[in-house]
Amino acid sequence: MRTTIRLADPLLLEAKREAARCGMTLTAIIEESLRARLARTTVEPRKRTRLTTTGRGGLLPGVDLDDSASLLDAMDGVE
Repeated sequence: MRTTIRLADPLLLEAKREAARCGMTLTAIIEESLRARLARTTVEPRKRTRLTTTGRGGLLPGVDLDDSASLLDAMDGVE
């Protein structure tokens, strides 16, 4: 597929030099770089935090740990 991208002049010159040095096309250098970047972001799993609770029964009804504002309200006793 053909597409148009805008690159800063110094970056384009550096990419062209690298392509010439390696005997590759500019397209191949860009594709290789993009694949490496995408592989890095898809391989790294999202870091998770394990929460340890105390007491009984787990969370109070209506408490959503993904909603920090309502969680703070619940901790402050606001309904």
